[in-house]
Amino acid sequence: MQADLVLYNGDVHTMDTGSPRARAVAIAGNRVLALGSDADMRALQGQKGRGIDLQGRTVVPGFTDAHLHFMSFGLGLKQIDLAGVATLQEVLARVETSAAKTPAGYWLRGRGWDHTLWAGGAFPTRHDLDRVAANHPVYLRRKCGHVGWANSRALELAGITAETPDPPGGAIERDSSGQSTGILKEKAMDLVSRLFAEPSMDEAVSAIKVGMAHAHKVGLVGVHTMENATALRAFQQLRAAGELKLRVLMQVPEENLDAAIQMGLQSGWGDERLRIGGVKLFADGSLGARTAHMLEPYAGEPDNCGIPVTDAGRLRELVGQASRAGIAAFVHAIGDRANRVVLDAVEASRQAGEGLHLRHRIEHTQILHPDDLPRLARLGVVASMQPIHATQDMLMADAHWGARNAGAYAWRSLLDSGAALAFGSDAPVEDLNVMKGIHAAVTRRRADGSPGPDGWYPQQRLSVAEAVRAYSGGAAYASGEEAIKGTLAPGKLADLVVLSQDIFTIDPMAILETQVVATMVDGEFVYGDPKVF
Repeated sequence: MQADLVLYNGDVHTMDTGSPRARAVAIAGNRVLALGSDADMRALQGQKGRGIDLQGRTVVPGFTDAHLHFMSFGLGLKQIDLAGVATLQEVLARVETSAAKTPAGYWLRGRGWDHTLWAGGAFPTRHDLDRVAANHPVYLRRKCGHVGWANSRALELAGITAETPDPPGGAIERDSSGQSTGILKEKAMDLVSRLFAEPSMDEAVSAIKVGMAHAHKVGLVGVHTMENATALRAFQQLRAAGELKLRVLMQVPEENLDAAIQMGLQSGWGDERLRIGGVKLFADGSLGARTAHMLEPYAGEPDNCGIPVTDAGRLRELVGQASRAGIAAFVHAIGDRANRVVLDAVEASRQAGEGLHLRHRIEHTQILHPDDLPRLARLGVVASMQPIHATQDMLMADAHWGARNAGAYAWRSLLDSGAALAFGSDAPVEDLNVMKGIHAAVTRRRADGSPGPDGWYPQQRLSVAEAVRAYSGGAAYASGEEAIKGTLAPGKLADLVVLSQDIFTIDPMAILETQVVATMVDGEFVYGDPKVF
């Protein structure tokens, strides 16, 4: 068989343990034909085939983001961007600017604020927003997505008063008179968000297209997205039109589980471009909101162990129900109690012989009690984690979890225990840039070098190869597709990334400066111009 394309004079890291390095890769159609020396691969080039000189650049398998909210990422680019804003005053200034450009009465929406960056670190209130946007309903989601901040007009439209009870799995923060402060946690956010119409199909498709351009620029060839039926319809529309240039693993929201089971839908249904992963469930909240469910109280908050968004009994029922139907459970769990509850639910399902082939996942797996850490490998549960959370959250973790952080973001311990790691970004919560994730996994340091040369809990650092594997082979394993992707090997999909630097040999801090030169999906360059190689 002849190659349509040969990439030669490169440094190809296949991530295949049987044949880890090559100088060139030959591609036929959408598959890897062979890997080897320049001469051997050029010999496979057909008369109509092309040869591209990589000029010594590093090539790795295409990256997959194993946990994000892709349509929301695209839609969020049109909202008020509050990510990284260092003061409450600047947040309010951005809201005021948006209000001046928006007709009175229309919603102002935004996301990304982080009160821990502000002086004092206290949650803001509805009164802050009222001062700058009294004539608009305002709703702003915290960066973690587990806290909403509403002004008085938004609370009024939602019907939230002093008499409104906390919904199950949520909390309305109140002042001394019992009135809402404007801070809504977990399922209390639904009281406002239910007022928003779903995006139209045109809006959803447009958001995904914008997101794809961003994804390709950072080397992503696939995503595991945690979204709803609107996103699935939009992905299907793009798939039918031949415009879906990412490999998408789509999850079923909890509210659609019964319908999915009635239709006979199972994990793995679909094709190489769009397929079903599992059902997305929630065990708890987030560290930033202090709603992650903990075995012991938060430091300085003796009455706060977080919020069980789904209680243990109900979670066990849902995992069992999904497993019996052939649907894997992808469960959000941050706190050590939440992770234990998920592991208990999976263990009960495994012992009952339900869906033993399924690859259940814990999404985030941020802090584990030492007794629970080896259970993921033993139960075959994938740790779907986001390295950048560790470096972004370390100060909050130190403040609220203290010595328990020995079991936080424990990539090395999990990997050494035999657990499978799949890495992602949680975008739009954090940056989509894979290099930032790899840097965090390898150094456990921020871009400014803090907290020092060894990093935060350095015993949990990974090698570059281990981090890259979690974004490629680990993600492929998590979706049950390791036979066709995740490494560069003959017969596998021709999905790869060309990098500006050799991230395996440079100073790990310089990984942040590494650029994606080109991204290939299905044997087609979707980003970068090979003519300039």
